[in-house]
Amino acid sequence: MIAWLTLNAGLWLAGYLLGSIPTGYLVGKLLKGIDLRQEGSGSTGATNVLRTIGKGPAIAVLLVDILKGAAAIALVRAVYGWEAIAPFVPPTADADQWLPWMSTIAAFAALIGHSKSVWLGFQGGKAVASSLGVLLAMSWPVGLGTLGVFAVFVAISRIVSLSSIAGAIAVSGLMVLFGEPAPYCVFAIVGGLYVIWRHRTNIERLLAGTEPRIGEKLVAPDSQSQPS
Repeated sequence: MIAWLTLNAGLWLAGYLLGSIPTGYLVGKLLKGIDLRQEGSGSTGATNVLRTIGKGPAIAVLLVDILKGAAAIALVRAVYGWEAIAPFVPPTADADQWLPWMSTIAAFAALIGHSKSVWLGFQGGKAVASSLGVLLAMSWPVGLGTLGVFAVFVAISRIVSLSSIAGAIAVSGLMVLFGEPAPYCVFAIVGGLYVIWRHRTNIERLLAGTEPRIGEKLVAPDSQSQPS
């Protein structure tokens, strides 16, 4: 049992470290010699990369951040598909019941890593892209459905933060609609709330009518609040 718990703890740590890879920060340093935490909204996510550096780098950051989330789930499944770990798994363990929970915890670890990167003094992005990667790995119909909600809101509002919040709200209903297991539904609820909480300064700007649309720059980050 101790060996099994140690194995899982290692997988969860790996999920956190995958999420912690500071993609946007590295792109800013490599391409412009800037610290994204000091530019635009102060976020290291793809939206701030778009505002600060450009469309191409933003797409690259978005794709890598999606892959980080998906990789956290893929790693758990790959390790548990490896016959060599069989001696570490308790004989009474039912894979159909516990594997979704192990994957879900790894998913949460990746989200926290993305938004609280150990390499950036526990700063980071909003965890939207990594959440999408997790969802695509957990259940691609739910992931695509969430992406669809995001796309519709972007097309109508051209505000990324509003679209991200809409996706975070919709994902719980999509999990239930597609009959996904309880651990994935828990992730949808808690993860969705976490993403919304990470957008709290954006919500303040949305209510004030000052949230920038795609193509607009945030004139000055709010030094008293979380990065966008």
